[in-house]
Amino acid sequence: MFEQTFKNIDDILHKDAGCGSELDYVEQTSWVLFLKYLDDLEKDKATAAELTGKQYKPLIDTEYQWNVWAAPKGADGKIDHNAALTGDDLADFVNIQLFPYLKKFKADAVSADTIEYKVGEIFSELKNRIQSGYNLREVINRIDELRFRTHAEKHEMSHLYESKIQNMGNAGRNGGEYYTPRPLITTIVKVVAPEIGNTIYDGAVGSAGFLCEAFAYLQNSKKLTTTDVEILQKRTFYGKEKKSLAYIIGTMNMIFHGIEAPNIVHANTLAENLADIQEKDRFDIILANPPFGGKERAEVQQNFPIKTGETASLFLQHFIKILKAGGKAAVVIKNTFLSNTDNASVALRKELLESCDLHTVLDLPGGTFTGAGVKTVVLFFEKGSATKNVWFYQLNLDRNLGKTNALNEKDLADFVALQKTKAESNNSWSIVVKDIDQTTFDLSAKNPNKKEEAALRHPQEILEQIKSLDEESAIILNSILELI
Repeated sequence: MFEQTFKNIDDILHKDAGCGSELDYVEQTSWVLFLKYLDDLEKDKATAAELTGKQYKPLIDTEYQWNVWAAPKGADGKIDHNAALTGDDLADFVNIQLFPYLKKFKADAVSADTIEYKVGEIFSELKNRIQSGYNLREVINRIDELRFRTHAEKHEMSHLYESKIQNMGNAGRNGGEYYTPRPLITTIVKVVAPEIGNTIYDGAVGSAGFLCEAFAYLQNSKKLTTTDVEILQKRTFYGKEKKSLAYIIGTMNMIFHGIEAPNIVHANTLAENLADIQEKDRFDIILANPPFGGKERAEVQQNFPIKTGETASLFLQHFIKILKAGGKAAVVIKNTFLSNTDNASVALRKELLESCDLHTVLDLPGGTFTGAGVKTVVLFFEKGSATKNVWFYQLNLDRNLGKTNALNEKDLADFVALQKTKAESNNSWSIVVKDIDQTTFDLSAKNPNKKEEAALRHPQEILEQIKSLDEESAIILNSILELI
């Protein structure tokens, strides 16, 4: 039901002059979906209060409640089209009354860790781009048919919302930065194995996939007590995101997954000076896929001891610094980080190896990230003791990955099994750090167990690589243009 509804809404928005891309479709579907979700959440809270003999005070004033402005119902339970606003009347109400009203929640909220504050933040960042009030009426009617009352309904909706974010990533316009493939995230969380009581941080939160998956993992890790539930809701998940749309999508994604007031801050993580990070600011676990290919301004680079314009290298310095002693991290980064010979890359590899135990490197094939052809690795490390040995696993698949042939969890099952013992296989091997070049600290993932075959590449593979390089060049060019 959710899937068909989302498809129908995309068809409606495609006709609207205010929505020009998949990013717009996700953004506009999100705010309407959020208000319907909030209405069902309020009904659940009212029912729960009634069962305990208490009275529930609604968050939203009567005239702004879903069943008043969006979907007033007749005696038959269907939308009363005589009472429901449409056309210019609906567009004017949303733009002139509803959004300013919801925006005020931020200033009126008791604290930042409340649903009220998050409502205010979301509607301070978003605006209604659906120009036609008739199209907006159609979207509202479709979303009103959805229900978010049972656990199964909420689970299905959150899963399909993830799919929409994935489509947004595939749509380009730098959308790829919002989405890390869910099977990869699930595997990373499984290997890091967080526990209830750990603080978990993503400083490049995007659509919050890592935090949502860690939440799902911890929810299923044991039978939760009331205290456990409160810890997970309030004192476990933290994130920062620089870009407005990603921040909003990430916040809503966490709310849809069941975290009522996510601790996500709209800020540039890299604007924080590393020297200012104190023990109280540190986290037990870091899970992240920071943007790569970007370039940061000179004043931002001054916040870091190792000066570089490469965004991902600055993020890695931030993660090493903000991780607690004994803390665990998993960070996705371009595979060129392992071998680049520039001064910053060499210094950063040295810093990582000396201050942390880089125990595992997962080498991923090209095409893992649809829409971005760059090859990546996942660095798994623990802070507090220097690296002695690094275990590498090279994911070699018998197919090319792409939009229609994406990575799945089965592809990664061998990695998960072998990683526990760091066993050697055709795809895995270990290196001793004292044996590598102590001037370059080159960590190139060269599999000694794999025989190179001198075979000609298929023309389609060459074309796909050219396309990937063109896309990567476009991302870098856009980043440079943003700085001009």
